[in-house]
Amino acid sequence: MNTLRKRRLRKRCLARLRDLPLPTPFDVHTLCARVAEQRGRPILLVPAPGLTGVCGLWIATDTTDLICYESDTTRPHQDHIILHELSHILCDHYPISQTGELDTHTLFPHLDPTMVRAVLGRAGYTTHEEREAETLASLIRQHATTRPDGTPQTRLHDALDDTLDDTLNNDHRNHDG
Repeated sequence: MNTLRKRRLRKRCLARLRDLPLPTPFDVHTLCARVAEQRGRPILLVPAPGLTGVCGLWIATDTTDLICYESDTTRPHQDHIILHELSHILCDHYPISQTGELDTHTLFPHLDPTMVRAVLGRAGYTTHEEREAETLASLIRQHATTRPDGTPQTRLHDALDDTLDDTLNNDHRNHDG
């Protein structure tokens, strides 16, 4: 990925980050509850031991989004997995339709398979979507743990980031054309 694309990706993620209701003190579960309330669609966090081939899954049913995450790992890793899957939701990535590769009935016998609209682990997204979700998840964690929420310094830093990105993008276009 070239530098210009990375800047554009970061800028899009920073724009999404500004609209997030980050809790203070930061807590991933509280953030998910706030995002669910904002979207008017429940997000259920489901610890799942022994996920094979993936660390997390986003399962979209007709009424609820389920974020399944590996429970047999450290709490910081669990939080990052949850943030990554939440970022797919926030970025409007669409999971592919359920395939035979993931048997949701075996993983979640209490779910009616006909109610599951889509299931997706990390392997099912495009590389671009993975990069975007990972960038947003990392930025959420960074902003939540290193900056006081909503201070003038935070707003100034983000505004300067945008101005710098715009300047670099315009400069790059002028040299290309």
